[in-house]
Amino acid sequence: MFTIPPQNVHPANWLLCVVLGLSFLLSPGCADRKEPATSESGHERMLALLQEVEQESSYEALAEDYVRSLRDRLAVLAEHGPVFERWQLKFELGMAELAQGNEQVSIRHLMDARKLVPQLKDTVDPNALHTLTFRLGVAFMRVGETENCCARNSPDSCILPIRGEGIHTEREGSQRAIEYFMEVLEETPPSSELHLASQWLLNIAYMTLGRYPDSVPVAHLIPPRAFQSEEEFPRFINIASKMGLDTFSLGGGAIGDDFDNDGNLDLMVSTWDASGQIRFHRNNGDGTFTDRTVQAGLTGILGGLNLLHADYDNDGHLDVLVLRGAWLGRAGRQPNSLLHNNGDGTFTDTTFEAGLGEDHRPSQTASWADYDNDGDLDLYVGNEAKDDDFPCQLFQNNGDGTFTDVAESAGVENLGFTKAVVWGDYNADRFPDLYVSNLLNPNRLYKNNGDGTFTDVAQELGVAKPRRSFPSWFWDFDNDGNLDLFVAAYNAGIDELAAAYLELEVGRKNLPRLYQGDGKGGFREVSREKNLARPSAPMGSNFGDLDGDGYLDFYLGTGYPDYKQIMPNIMYHNRRGRDFKDVTVAGGFGHLQKGHGVVFADLDHDGDQDIFEQMGGAYPGDGFNDALYENPGFGNHWVNVKLVGVQSNRSAIGARIRIDFQEESQQRTVYRYVNSGGTFGCNPLRKNVGLGAATAIESLEIFWPTTGHTQRFTDVPTDRFIQIVEGQEHYEILPMRSYKFVLSDLPRSLQDPVGR
Repeated sequence: MFTIPPQNVHPANWLLCVVLGLSFLLSPGCADRKEPATSESGHERMLALLQEVEQESSYEALAEDYVRSLRDRLAVLAEHGPVFERWQLKFELGMAELAQGNEQVSIRHLMDARKLVPQLKDTVDPNALHTLTFRLGVAFMRVGETENCCARNSPDSCILPIRGEGIHTEREGSQRAIEYFMEVLEETPPSSELHLASQWLLNIAYMTLGRYPDSVPVAHLIPPRAFQSEEEFPRFINIASKMGLDTFSLGGGAIGDDFDNDGNLDLMVSTWDASGQIRFHRNNGDGTFTDRTVQAGLTGILGGLNLLHADYDNDGHLDVLVLRGAWLGRAGRQPNSLLHNNGDGTFTDTTFEAGLGEDHRPSQTASWADYDNDGDLDLYVGNEAKDDDFPCQLFQNNGDGTFTDVAESAGVENLGFTKAVVWGDYNADRFPDLYVSNLLNPNRLYKNNGDGTFTDVAQELGVAKPRRSFPSWFWDFDNDGNLDLFVAAYNAGIDELAAAYLELEVGRKNLPRLYQGDGKGGFREVSREKNLARPSAPMGSNFGDLDGDGYLDFYLGTGYPDYKQIMPNIMYHNRRGRDFKDVTVAGGFGHLQKGHGVVFADLDHDGDQDIFEQMGGAYPGDGFNDALYENPGFGNHWVNVKLVGVQSNRSAIGARIRIDFQEESQQRTVYRYVNSGGTFGCNPLRKNVGLGAATAIESLEIFWPTTGHTQRFTDVPTDRFIQIVEGQEHYEILPMRSYKFVLSDLPRSLQDPVGR
């Protein structure tokens, strides 16, 4: 039976949950499909399977079936069916049509539902009627986004606070949205979720019209001071459209790394749209990129909510894993793809040959590590278990290009709704341990016992929360040599966001956790003292060093699938390990569209890290353009370090870098661990390390956990790209020509070097 969508539904939202519920009942999934003929290559088999996914069990196909069923039911009722049932169906169909991108059709159905209200008398809860009004406001808000931000994307588009070319020229959508949000605000109590959500969107709508703050009714104004950053910070400008990197798609993954071994960092992006093509942007080494998707042999490799990379076969070329099926339940039994880099600019799907292609489970997270220290990379894939049907998988590398799932014998099946997995040697015993972030289940920290088995010590060490968690990562945020752990909460809606901006204590019950490692295998939760106890709802996320001071900052790409969840992506600046400051607005990072794969990478070889972000939502109508925020530069020194394993895995994943130097007569040490960063978006495996004002490196050490050996180099130059091969006495300085992006025709609003 139909129910009115509540204001906060997790893990995604009401419509997504409805469609996914149907998918569990109706979809056969990939496991029941007829397999292609065995005479076909693994690559051809994968192309055929992905075509079937697109047609039968993608979210787009399921959603369209759902919408069609609602249309048919409404047609049967015509104008003479029971009023209450017609009202329900009109409301439900309006919501579903909006998700499909049919905005005007959606508005017509919601308007029709509104016209039926006088006939309902007292048969409907007043809150449901307010929700209908609110949803009309959201639908008109979406019209404004489509006609402006999507149709005429610019560097200003959707960046909080909206200004310059981000101001809407097609104004009716936001104007009508304001009318409906005002109606809700007048009829609901100030502390209710619906009231706070309407207040947030009302202020955003006025911004899109260039009328904030002066025209916002005083009683509902979120004051300008609420949108100020906690410290001044130079503005990063979104130049993706000027670089040809503004791919328009739904949410997906992103990798920044050197796939053709020419020294330049390329970009690969995906989309969970089952008909969406993976894209490979080759860095030409002159400040430009070229789409080489077709030439790379990737045509027909579709979909993928997330990507990650590593050299799984130790041949010197970075390969890619594509993850599919997340959020879709049984319909998510879609194949992942292992794309083998052939070393000639092309990729071949070797999923079946590698032993990864026969058992399909819904996933969007995985992580590479050499958990058994045998010199090759193993793979943990986090799956979304429901009723114990999709255990996680631990694929042990057999050393011959194939893998064997040993999760059951290793004790790491998890059986939770897994949203992030990450390896890190938290107790420094040389064997990587595994953290698993589960949505709506306790999180796990699997201690590596060193004998092929693991023990969950999350409860014992106090790192099992938050319960509604998503992205997670190991890092050393305070440069003390001990691994710390960040676990983001996926819980806050725009009502909680409004409450936080208004400095109200409303519903802040599930906040992120920052667990500081103590160097003895234990952790202390420090999120409040480090200024991170704030509501957010991130999926895409990663960390890097924005200002080259040697301390790691991080970026959260936020937003639930629901169109109402218009919330800024958040950037936190690390203040030398003491605490973090929100520099979202000052730095120009507050994109209001939904953020997914995040990459910190020095794409233009000028020594500082730029930020690439894959953008777009889950609904078929919620695509957006990817973003590239160019680093304006901070004048600090740096070193790029590429490690090549010999006895260890070729990618050097798991190795630790220690750099000692003096900065303004102060002795300092910076630590980096080789991995791709966070759990939704991949940084380069070569490490760009900020050195602050230091002009010389006293010593650089590499610890190789596979062997337990340490290499040490002295008097290493700064501002260079060096390569260190495991076991060799000398490092090599690699060529690294800067080709700083040339910006032209920027809107006047972006000329201010420091956002305030």
